[in-house]
Amino acid sequence: MSEVMEDLELTVSRTIAAPRDKVFNAWLSPAMMAKFMRPSAGDRQARVTNDPKKGGSFEIVMVTAENREIPHTGTYLAIDPHSHLAFTWASPHSLDDSRVTIDFAERGPNETEVTLHQVKFRSEQARDGHVKGWTVILAELEKELA
Repeated sequence: MSEVMEDLELTVSRTIAAPRDKVFNAWLSPAMMAKFMRPSAGDRQARVTNDPKKGGSFEIVMVTAENREIPHTGTYLAIDPHSHLAFTWASPHSLDDSRVTIDFAERGPNETEVTLHQVKFRSEQARDGHVKGWTVILAELEKELA
């Protein structure tokens, strides 16, 4: 594996019109995650199971409109209520030791800035695909919280 691929990373941010605790809690609720964890708008609800505690694991099976299943698994590395999440992220398009961090910053009484950072991808194409995917996911999350 070349160093270049190890060094690939992304950052995606979005300000969501919802209180910080509500936005944060959505990332730990299997019922909510099933609604916004989609590879693209119009895809079906995901199947989600999780154990939201440090060291706990999760499985997200995203389902495309064509019924193609995309499995994702990970382990929670940090859960700091309402401010920060960190977890490993394994999918067909990322390296097994890829990591995701999400920071939640209050921008007003009903506004939360979500900043998602992910490191380690198989290729630039895989990273760019994740940028698109996370952008859709944050937009879907905002719709679900509206």
